[in-house]
Amino acid sequence: MSALQKYYHWGAIGSLVTLIIWCVLWEMVLAPLRPGGSWMALKALPLLIPLHGVIKRDVYTMQWSSMVILLYFTEGVVRGYSDKVALSQWLGWGEAFIVCIYFFCCILYLRPYKKASKRIAKELLDKVNRTQ
Repeated sequence: MSALQKYYHWGAIGSLVTLIIWCVLWEMVLAPLRPGGSWMALKALPLLIPLHGVIKRDVYTMQWSSMVILLYFTEGVVRGYSDKVALSQWLGWGEAFIVCIYFFCCILYLRPYKKASKRIAKELLDKVNRTQ
């Protein structure tokens, strides 16, 4: 693993943990939908599912989580545009920004694996074509 890939891995971990904390604080303390907190804080629970795999550098987990995380991007953008409270709007845009960091860190971390996979597939195809 290259040094740059390590930074992408740590960026993915850091942004995922930040997003979990961000969601809980947003819905419980900073700008909850209802005074005293709301059940919307439970939106942070699905983010705990890929956390272990991301920490362990599981390629498959990082692939699917980089797609699922886009739901949080959508929520951040929608709430950034539509919430009436200014703080909640800023928190929505912050959520979208954190998701972008996670997404790009995952994609850039996975890039060498994707290249290696394509190379191996091409070699196997060439080998099969030579034997025919």
